[in-house]
Amino acid sequence: MQQLRLALLGPLQAWRGDVPLALGPVREQALLAALLLRPGTTASRQQLLDGVWGTEQPGTGAKVLPVYVHRLRKCLDGAGDGPADSVILTDRGGYRFVPRNVWVDAARMTELAAEATAARDGGDLEAAADAWSRSLELFRGEPLAGIPGPFAQGERLRLTEYRLALVQDKVDCELRLGRQVAAIGELFALTEAHPYHEALAALLMRALYVGNRQADALEVFAKVRRRLVADQGAEPGAELRQVHEAVLRGDDAQLIGTALRPEHRRPQAAHPVGARRERRVRNELPVGVGNFIGRDRELALLASPVADEGGVTVRAVDGMAGVGKTALVVRAARAGRERYPDGCLFVDLHGYREDRGASGPQRVLRRLLRAVGADEGEDCEDLDELAASWRTATAGLRLLLVLDDASGAEQVRPLLPAGPGSMLLVTSRQRLTGLDVDRRVSLAPLDMDDAVGLLSRIVGGSGSPHEDGAIRRLAGLCDQLPLALRIAGARLQNRPPWALRSLVDRLADDERRLGELCVEDRSVEAAFQLSYDQLPVAAQRAFRALGLSPTVGLDAVALAAMLDWTRPEAEHVLTSLVDASLVQQVAADRYRLHDLVAVYARRVAAGFPAEVAAVRDGVFRLYVAAARRSSDWGPSAFPTGPTPGSAPFADWEEATNWLDAVGAELVDVVGHAVGVGKPDEACWLAEGLFDYLTRQGRFHECRTTLETVLPLVTVVADRRMASELRTCLGMLYGLQGRYAQAHPWLTQALEISRSSGDLLAQARALGNLGTFANLQGQITDSMSHFAEVAEIVAKLDDEWLTAVVTATVGDMHHQLGEHDRAYACYTEAIVLAERVESPRLLGKTLLRLGILHLDLGRTRDAVDALRRAADLAVRLRDVPLYAAVLGKSSTAEACLGNVERAADLGRLARGALNGQFDVASEALRTRLVWNDVAAEDLAGSREFFERSVALPDAGANRARISSFLDGIRRQRDARGPDF
Repeated sequence: MQQLRLALLGPLQAWRGDVPLALGPVREQALLAALLLRPGTTASRQQLLDGVWGTEQPGTGAKVLPVYVHRLRKCLDGAGDGPADSVILTDRGGYRFVPRNVWVDAARMTELAAEATAARDGGDLEAAADAWSRSLELFRGEPLAGIPGPFAQGERLRLTEYRLALVQDKVDCELRLGRQVAAIGELFALTEAHPYHEALAALLMRALYVGNRQADALEVFAKVRRRLVADQGAEPGAELRQVHEAVLRGDDAQLIGTALRPEHRRPQAAHPVGARRERRVRNELPVGVGNFIGRDRELALLASPVADEGGVTVRAVDGMAGVGKTALVVRAARAGRERYPDGCLFVDLHGYREDRGASGPQRVLRRLLRAVGADEGEDCEDLDELAASWRTATAGLRLLLVLDDASGAEQVRPLLPAGPGSMLLVTSRQRLTGLDVDRRVSLAPLDMDDAVGLLSRIVGGSGSPHEDGAIRRLAGLCDQLPLALRIAGARLQNRPPWALRSLVDRLADDERRLGELCVEDRSVEAAFQLSYDQLPVAAQRAFRALGLSPTVGLDAVALAAMLDWTRPEAEHVLTSLVDASLVQQVAADRYRLHDLVAVYARRVAAGFPAEVAAVRDGVFRLYVAAARRSSDWGPSAFPTGPTPGSAPFADWEEATNWLDAVGAELVDVVGHAVGVGKPDEACWLAEGLFDYLTRQGRFHECRTTLETVLPLVTVVADRRMASELRTCLGMLYGLQGRYAQAHPWLTQALEISRSSGDLLAQARALGNLGTFANLQGQITDSMSHFAEVAEIVAKLDDEWLTAVVTATVGDMHHQLGEHDRAYACYTEAIVLAERVESPRLLGKTLLRLGILHLDLGRTRDAVDALRRAADLAVRLRDVPLYAAVLGKSSTAEACLGNVERAADLGRLARGALNGQFDVASEALRTRLVWNDVAAEDLAGSREFFERSVALPDAGANRARISSFLDGIRRQRDARGPDF
């Protein structure tokens, strides 16, 4: 819908877009004027009656008001607007004009006048004169011409007087700029229209004096005096008499200077070519932003006194678009401006402006030279010469120079002033690493409390818990970014309470969020777009990819995988994006996008669908490979999908450390893969993460990932997942001592793997069933499952699985007292575990070997083996293994007579378990043989074997296991001593 425009600085008129609207009879127009000039304020019915009709009230009294209001609403409201959307609202006892998206010339005039006053007070007379001129152009004749009623008459007089005040301010400013010619003509006309207005006459005299028309200036005084004496019997007032005396004396200081700020001085009308102008001390700092909140630490850094007054101090502020850099430096500059007696200069370098290119240093230097009263370089284009002139002009000055929105260090360096003790404050979206600075502030969005405080000030919340909660939610959706907060706040001003909830709901939708954060010429998306457009092509591609990351945080490894780059290439581009304030570096090698920036990056990436597909393929391959590389199951455990060798990790430890950095977001990666239509990758990732998560006791996260992907087993291409994910879920419940829940999942997995002929999956399910049966005292079932596993493993050429079974066979020999055979199995399993890079299996086997040494009285050997096992447990973050090793190490130290050391290790072992796990102690003390479930409580194993040999079918099962042992022994003998 086109904007509604209302004008009352002349005849009352209205337009919808460019279409004029018929406003009805003059009394109806008078009612509209009475509401327009009280914007946002409720006028009572009696106030409106008195203001429109005065003493001649209508016969129907206040009943006429709803009729007039109804007709005005029909005229002014847009099609489809309901009562709540009208520009005229009915309040208790009266009516209120709501200026939402309505342009009113009187309001615009007030805004321009305030802008002009601020510019004048800041020393920017050019901008002040321009703003006053634009405010006066809004007058189209006599305000409210032809509108009846006491209210309109009073406002007509007020607006007319206000117009004259604006003229006086503008002319005073023009005189100080040396523009007396234009002012003289305007003032002659005004003094004729207002013959007794002494202030206008004084301005006309000053203008004539500046134009070297002293006699004419004296004649103006004489003419006004004659009128006053003849018509009113009074002499001119003090102001006019003082101007008259100053003209007689030729007092330039009073007539050409300013009574408002004595430090401003107009240059002489003429001076020799090349001579230095009389310098005017200027304060060009912009008006500070309202509702400034927070930033105490940053303000203290920027506004603190200069440590070395013998040089020039440079302080830089960088940050993303809309984070409040300009507001901060202006506040800091105003706080310290008294320390710079030679002026405070402000230059917008337009480094990131869509409607104009960055200001070249030559142009800025010429403007700065004029500001300090130097003529050098007006026609010069040579940068070196201009910079030299600037240094010469400022060598004896102590200046505060604010350079806003720099595009880079090369734009700033030529602009450095030379005066000792001077200060340069510079802002940029780029981190100006090429600039030597005293202090550098990288500005982040506000913290939540400050963001809520800013939004509450703008919106003016009621303070109710419900509304406060909505404001906090809105602040979070704005990413606590000041620009977004101010836009959201502006949209909610003078709106009903339900508008806040509605805006929160709309911003919660990522597809709509950036579009909602836009009001008039301010837009979060447009601000981000300018930063993005200035990036090199490679950085733009990386930025789009970062928006597709399945995690909030990421590193160069992830970006390299997304774009098929090398890690150094990714690191270089990430650094450039950090410098451009589009990416936040949260740790030495971790990065993230702020929420709103991420939304923008995803929106941009959507325009490159082929690129999106490739990026997602790359990042999910990385996560799957990292999970598998960190797993202790061995390479053959993952016969489908990406291989661990395809990931950029040198070993299991590097992959584990990388996953540690991702942290709790691993679950989100699985969910993200499901959400973007990558079911196979989601299943592979959940499977691969099982060992990593369970050895750290992160059972809840593990269960969440498995339950997320289990419904997908019917649609994935990898049919192995149907049994594998069930086995994982059964193992998870078993590790927590929940055997009744584990059994059906493992039974289903075994049935599926048998029907598909997958021997590895069968061995995995059977091994877990056997171990859990053992833990429940079901010895017959346990022995049967173990014997079947032994037969299956004998058929597979799998070194990792062979190592697992060999270590378990060593346990059997150990418990049966066959120590030599146990030692041979343990050492063989250790060699195999090292060969297949299985640190957890290696650590558990070293633990068994240490216990064997203890049983044989070889305590020193036990300590060595246990020390190696402890090191692996720490590197693996495997708390149960670590606790078991500490317990046995305590025993070894006691045997050596180190009582205190033994006690310390015992306390550490108990603390490790009590501090990390919340499951039954029996489940903690035992780990399963097949795929992470090896029984580590050797006392329990001894009891198991002692009970099992007494069973009726024990002989047959022992025979099957012995056959497997013989096969392993024959393989070892055939391969030689190095096997």
